[in-house]
Amino acid sequence: MNPWLTVIGIGEDGIGGLNASARSGLEKAEVLVGGARHLAMVEDDGRPRIEWGNPLAATIDEISQKRGQQVAVLATGDPMWYGIGATLARNIAASEMRIIPAPSAFSLAASRLGWALAECECLTVHGRAVDRLRYFLASDARLIILSNDGDTPGDIADILVESGLGASEVNVLTHMSGPDEELITKTAKGWNDEMVADLNTVAIHCVAGPDYMPRSPAPGLHDDAFSHDGQLTKREIRSATLASLVPMPGQLLWDVGAGCGSIAIEWMRASPRAAAIAIEQNDVRAHIIRDNALALGVPDLELIEGAAPDAFSGLEAPDAIFIGGGLSAPALFDLCWQALKPEGRLVANAVTFEGEQVLMDWAVKTGGQLVRFEISRAESLGKFTGWQPMKPVTQLRVVKHGG
Repeated sequence: MNPWLTVIGIGEDGIGGLNASARSGLEKAEVLVGGARHLAMVEDDGRPRIEWGNPLAATIDEISQKRGQQVAVLATGDPMWYGIGATLARNIAASEMRIIPAPSAFSLAASRLGWALAECECLTVHGRAVDRLRYFLASDARLIILSNDGDTPGDIADILVESGLGASEVNVLTHMSGPDEELITKTAKGWNDEMVADLNTVAIHCVAGPDYMPRSPAPGLHDDAFSHDGQLTKREIRSATLASLVPMPGQLLWDVGAGCGSIAIEWMRASPRAAAIAIEQNDVRAHIIRDNALALGVPDLELIEGAAPDAFSGLEAPDAIFIGGGLSAPALFDLCWQALKPEGRLVANAVTFEGEQVLMDWAVKTGGQLVRFEISRAESLGKFTGWQPMKPVTQLRVVKHGG
C-alpha cells in the first residue's frame, strides 16, 4: 500500500521552516490532524481537521478510518523521539506512513550549548514523573530533558539540590528556533523559582558537591540507599540475586513479597526499559516501596498491594520472578512457575529451615541450582574489630526450559 499518512515535524519557526518534502505532504493532504497550536499554523482552507482528543486512542482510530485519503499529522520536532510518530507506528504499518522530521529539541539544545549530543542523556518528563531523572544523575553528566510545563525547571533544580548537585549548571531553552527563543542559565541552588514558558527544554551539566552520593546502575546499592523496616535484602545478597535474575532490556520482573522493593528497583535500574511489578501485602511496606522507587529514579515501578498468589490475577506474564517472602503460602511456587514465560528465570531466597526445605523440594522438581551464602561484615567489638556474621541465605536459581 502506498503511504496515505504523512507525519510532519514542525519547529517553532512554523510552516515557513518546512522543507520541500514536508510542504508537498501538507499541500496534498485532504485531512489535517494535530494539536490546536499546530493546526493554527495552517490557514483554514476548508479541509477537514481533527484535533487530538482524550483518550488518544480514539483519535488514532479516527485517523485509521481515513485510510484511502491523504492525511497529514502535524507534530513537534522529531515525531519519532518521544513524539506522536512513535505512537502511530505502533498502530499503523510503516509501509502506510511517511515521516518527515524536523530537528528535535535535543538536537537544538545541544547545538545551542555546543554539547556533543552522543554524550548526553536525552529523556522526557512530559506527562511523566520528574523523579525519573534521578536515575541519570551523576557527576559531570549532561542531561537534556523535555519539560512538562513552566514549573519543571524549578522541580528539577530542587531535585539537584536535594541530591548534592546544587552547583550544577541548569540551562532552560524556550521556544527554540522561533522568534521568542530564550536561554536562561543558572545554578540549581540559584534557580529561585524563575518563571519560564511552558514550552521549554532543560539541559543540565551535573556538578557534584561534597554531600553527593553516587548511585551506579550496577546492582548492589548501599543498604542506606533504601528506606526499610528491616525487610531488606542486604547488599551482598542483592547483588548476587540480581545477577541470577539477569535483568534484560524490556523484560518484566515479578518481585513477590517485595519488602522495601529493593530487588524490583535494582532490576529496573540495571537495564534500559526493564519493567517490574512489586507485590506486597503490608500497607506500610507498600508505602515504603513507593518512596524508594521515587527516590531512586524508577517511578514507573508498578505496585500491587495484596497477598500472593491472589495478587497475580490479571498480571502480565513475567520474564523473571523473585520470591523474597511468602514461601509458606500454599501453591505459591506452582503458580509462579505456571506464570513464568518459557526460558524465564525464577530465583528465591530463604533464611529459615522451613523455607530452605521448600527450596530443596523445588530444586529437585525443577532441576534448579541451590547456592548458600554465608557472609560476615567487619564490625566494632569494644576496642577491637571482628567479623559479625549475617544470617545464612539459601538461594534457588532455576530456568524454565521447554515452556
